[in-house]
Amino acid sequence: MEDSKGDDGLYPIAVLIDELKNEDVALRLNSVRRLSTIALALGEERTRRELIPFVSESNDDEDEVLLALAEELGRFIPYVGGPEYGHILLSPLESLCTVEETVVRDRAVQSLAAIASELPIKSVSEYFLPLVKRLAGGEWFTSRISCCGLLPVAHRVSIQESEHQELRGLYRVLSQDDTPMVRRAAAQNLSGMAETVEQQVLSQEICPIFIKLTQDDQDSVRLLAVQCCGPLARALSKSECLTSVVPVVQRFAQDKSWRVRYNVAQQLYMLCAALGAESSRTEIVPPFLKLLRDSEAEVRVAAASKVASISNLLDADTVIRVVLPCVKVLAADSSQYVRSALAAVVMEMAPALGKSATIEHLLPVFLSLLKDDVPDVNQVIGIDLLGESLMPAIENLADDNHWRVRLAIIKYIPLLATQLGADVFQQQLGQQCMRWLEDQVFCIREAATQNLQKLAAEFGPEWAKEHIVPQVLAMVNNSHYFHILRQRQGA
Repeated sequence: MEDSKGDDGLYPIAVLIDELKNEDVALRLNSVRRLSTIALALGEERTRRELIPFVSESNDDEDEVLLALAEELGRFIPYVGGPEYGHILLSPLESLCTVEETVVRDRAVQSLAAIASELPIKSVSEYFLPLVKRLAGGEWFTSRISCCGLLPVAHRVSIQESEHQELRGLYRVLSQDDTPMVRRAAAQNLSGMAETVEQQVLSQEICPIFIKLTQDDQDSVRLLAVQCCGPLARALSKSECLTSVVPVVQRFAQDKSWRVRYNVAQQLYMLCAALGAESSRTEIVPPFLKLLRDSEAEVRVAAASKVASISNLLDADTVIRVVLPCVKVLAADSSQYVRSALAAVVMEMAPALGKSATIEHLLPVFLSLLKDDVPDVNQVIGIDLLGESLMPAIENLADDNHWRVRLAIIKYIPLLATQLGADVFQQQLGQQCMRWLEDQVFCIREAATQNLQKLAAEFGPEWAKEHIVPQVLAMVNNSHYFHILRQRQGA
């Protein structure tokens, strides 16, 4: 590299100029990706004095080149001399924040956020905040969209209360912008703003903006605003959540846009976690049930995927009375995607129900999904889920003190055998099936005998000869076998 420089040491810049003016996009793109190498050759001072100004004045209009430039500049602080000189990188990135292509603007915003986090406080006030204000007042809507993404960062890195107030004022104005795309960007960044303010400010300033955005006439704005429900619920006190967030959720559960209702379903778990079981039962469960019965399959999929996590935050009585009836309906839903979403989580409801309710209500649902005609549904359960979620429960319930529980389990064994296959079944449940033959209750022994007949028919005569016949013969030839049974029956 050194040998190729001219006497004045300007060769790298000259080469860069030629490459960036070349008609070949691939060559220009490669040149941008080598900026760090060129900066190392130039040194920090010449990079600040020559390279960055040249890049700032570059007028390339290819999105791929601009995207690469936005990415490179975000990592350029070490090449300009460290955070003390990081403000030099703001100008070219500010220009990229105004271009039409969304991915370029987003990358420029990310790079500016990374640089701002490293800037000294003095540089934040002197260079970064003025940049944010210029973007907020930009005539073209793209600059105002980019500003929405930078306001949470600016609020976090600035330290003066007057600056904070001004930044929140800018955010409030942008949230009411005439252009829907700007309001959408404001809604998208509301959670970020909420994370940077104190709780009093959150209640007095951010929540009113949130409520206003949730009432927007554009579906796309409401769609993004609803995603803030969960984060806001976690940040607010319980009483404030009940007055500010819950009414919005209840309204959104009936929104005319199915995409909004879909997003509501995704947020309900965080709301339940923030409110607790009692408030969730009265305030969140009713809209949740509406979403489980929604006319759009996509909404039912989202709600079904949350049924276990929400149920485990509620009391067992509520789950049994109001949630399980919907779960049973969903297990026979016309959409295979709804049934698949339910199959993936249904056994996770067991802790909320307890042993007897799991046997009575949950196990039949689970096994009906195992028998689903659509492979995508029963394959969601799969052997791994059977092993992790169901088999430990089966093993515990197989020796339950109540004979009716043991009887219920035996009835489901042939179906489980079909799903598990001969080898896995024998390993996990084979011995238990034989122990049921020695149960102290007659109807258990009778059911176990019928169960073995079905298993022999399922797995074939060779399996029966190897795994059933020898053990049955051993029982017949055991002189203590009937004596043991009589002792158990008399106990």
